[in-house]
Amino acid sequence: MRKNIIIIFAASMMLTGCGLHNKYEQKTMMSSADVFGTTQDILTAAGETSMAQMSWREFFTDPLLQQLIEQVLASNTDLNSARIAVGKSEAALDAAKKAYLPSVYFSPSGSLSSFDFGKVGKTYNMPLQISMDFDAFGSITNKKRAANAVLLQSQVYEEAMRANLVSAVAQQYYMLQLLDRQLEILTATDSLWNASLETEKTLWENGKIYSTAVNQMESSYLNVKTQIVDTRRNIRSVENAISSLLAETPQHIERSRWGSAALPEHPDYSTGQRMFDTKFIQIGVPAAMLELRPDVRLANFAMEEAFYNTQAARAAFYPSINLSGVAGWTNSAGSMVVNPGKILLNAVASLSQPIYARGQIKANHKIAQLTEEDLQRKYVQTVIDAGNQVNEALADCQAAREKHGYYHRQVEVLRQAYVGTHELMDNGKSNYLEVLTAQESLLNAQLSEAMNMYYGAQAVIALYIALGGGTR
Repeated sequence: MRKNIIIIFAASMMLTGCGLHNKYEQKTMMSSADVFGTTQDILTAAGETSMAQMSWREFFTDPLLQQLIEQVLASNTDLNSARIAVGKSEAALDAAKKAYLPSVYFSPSGSLSSFDFGKVGKTYNMPLQISMDFDAFGSITNKKRAANAVLLQSQVYEEAMRANLVSAVAQQYYMLQLLDRQLEILTATDSLWNASLETEKTLWENGKIYSTAVNQMESSYLNVKTQIVDTRRNIRSVENAISSLLAETPQHIERSRWGSAALPEHPDYSTGQRMFDTKFIQIGVPAAMLELRPDVRLANFAMEEAFYNTQAARAAFYPSINLSGVAGWTNSAGSMVVNPGKILLNAVASLSQPIYARGQIKANHKIAQLTEEDLQRKYVQTVIDAGNQVNEALADCQAAREKHGYYHRQVEVLRQAYVGTHELMDNGKSNYLEVLTAQESLLNAQLSEAMNMYYGAQAVIALYIALGGGTR
């Protein structure tokens, strides 16, 4: 009767514990309407592709930028730390996998004993001890799976670090190109305004205008000079920032001229102004493509780790089974010593069933459950934030695209106004204030047009990263 009760108890324990071996099921993405909002430029049709699937070498075609990104990815301190973290996680997973294997120890010992200064007795043991945990309720399995989830998280974190570095280097590189373009505009303006100033001085010397006109013109001219100094200083600052990413001392950063290597576009179209191409901006952004984002995958793997930690915490309620044995050579036979020694064999099986552990096992299980629930909520928030970033990047792309045509036309008309006003002043039909206004308006429009081009590039890069690009 007692034997039957034990069998029934063991069978019921096995049935209640079988769920501890279940595998984690990956969470699915939310619907596109929930993720992206109502932005019309987002397509979610089946079969659409995302530019995030392009490698950063395909996305950034400037050879100098490619070389710079490669150097940063090879030498950046934070990225190398992330690589080391991956190595640590791999070692931890390897140890978790080997928990299935028996532990083997060789622990020889010897002793000398004498009673009342009599003859010395010598005993020795040379055992080989073997111990193995039997994973009946999935404790080892779940710990191994949790360790694998930690490894996946560290790998995704490395990918996220790589994508952030690619984005940072590209944006700094394009900022250098923008500053070069602004310096070019300011330098050309400096030459034009210097000529205008000389003309004003000649007119003043001939008594045709007042000294006030010369002073106003010179003040604007000197303002351009200070902008040139500021722009050169900004170039040095950006170069220093890139050098820091390279983990090197400050140095000159080689770059091409603005526009010499445009950002990529949809393969079916070619416009020249790719970052402002409506068809490029409207290429597929299906909700499922957010699964390429490192932060979304990281949140998913964190839930996987929490799931297996909860399973392992549940397994602590069930018995732990240990198999151990000893095989060796000894001359100690309990109460007597035999020479020569004999072979010793011993095997033990033990079962430990928790009954009362001051609430620690129950508390650990509750903590694991709450952690899993918290990470599930954070996963949803991560997806929502990801969709918001895509929406923001698309809005920035649209705004820069729409303003590009306006700025371009504004520069054209202001250049014509400047030339016409200057000719009128030379013929005495216009005053210096009109010329000064035309000059300053043209300069501001040129600088604004260049800045908007940079904002457009920045928005496209942000969209590329927001969709999970830059990780490969």
